[in-house]
Order: sequence, then structure tokens, then C-alpha cells
Amino acid sequence: KRKKGAKMAEAAEETPPPPIDSGSGGSSGATTHGRDANVTTPTQSTTATIENAAELSFGPEFHDIHILSNAQVAVILQHSARSAMNRDEELHDVYRKTQKYVNRFNGMTNPEKDPEELVNELDNLQDALQTYRKETEDGEEMELHSSEVAALMNLVVTDTMVEEAVALIPSLSRFPEAAIDEILDLIRSTMIRIVS
Repeated sequence: KRKKGAKMAEAAEETPPPPIDSGSGGSSGATTHGRDANVTTPTQSTTATIENAAELSFGPEFHDIHILSNAQVAVILQHSARSAMNRDEELHDVYRKTQKYVNRFNGMTNPEKDPEELVNELDNLQDALQTYRKETEDGEEMELHSSEVAALMNLVVTDTMVEEAVALIPSLSRFPEAAIDEILDLIRSTMIRIVS
């Protein structure tokens, strides 16, 4: 049985170290030579998938993926940044900008909390949201899509009301108001534990 927080810890360990900022200002990566060197051709597809988050319609590349919230990404980046500092490596500018972004929009943080405790709270909240089920009057079982789970963890604050949540995440409208309020209560209680 995996220890609580193991999912995010494994993700942090599997995250490659951040790129080193060489200060050269040049681009990195492979280069091509010849007349097509500056031509980029998009991948062509014979069938177009119309993506619509409000209808939970996503392309095939979004099947079987694990979506992280800003708070989870922030924890992974902090761990990776500490590792880079221990190796006396500088963080690449893109890395620093990503870290700044997720920290700016991360409502679930508390610098006084132990990072492992924060990881456990975030993992528990994500698990609770992913396993949340609500039965409809027709006997159909409804559950949250992984994109809704991440959006809820990113967008909801302690005073978010049902109407606001549906406005931010339109696909939630398929749930009865009472169910959405239960979901918001899960998030509120976790946020209160994290920030207190």
C-alpha cells in the first residue's frame, strides 16, 4: 500500500532537473539546416476533434492522463528547485516563470505547513473529488471529470458559491445544486485546514 503523498512525491522524483540557465541568450535544442530550416508544419489530422471543456469533450491526447492542480504543481516545482539549489544549478527563466505563475494562482498554500502535510492534504482532496459520486433520480451515477477536479482545486476559494462555481466551470451544471455544494464543502474544509 502506498504512503499518503506518494503520488506527488513520485512525480517530483520523476521530474527531470530544471534546465540550467547558461546565460547565452540563444535557443537550445536541435537545429535543422537547408531551405526548410525555418518552416514549421503542424501535425495534420484526418478527423478533427472539437474540444469543449463545458461539455467535457477533449481530444484523444487527453485520455488517461493525470491532471494536476496549481497547488500540486507548485509543490513539485518547489521540490525540484530545492534539488537544483543543492546541486548549485540555476533555474531556467521559463522554470522560474512557471513557478511564479502557479504560486500566484495557488490558493492552497501555507509556508508554515510541513510540505509533506501539504502534499497529503492535496492528495486527499484530489482523491475525494475523484471518487465523489452522486446518483441522479434516474439511477445514473455521476462523477467529476479529472479536468473538473483540477479546475475546482484551482478556482474555488472558501467563499465560492454554487452559482459562481457553475459560472467558472459550466460542466458542473449537470449536477444538482446540493451536490455542487457538497463538492464545494470538501474543498472549503481542506482549504481551511491548509491555511490555518
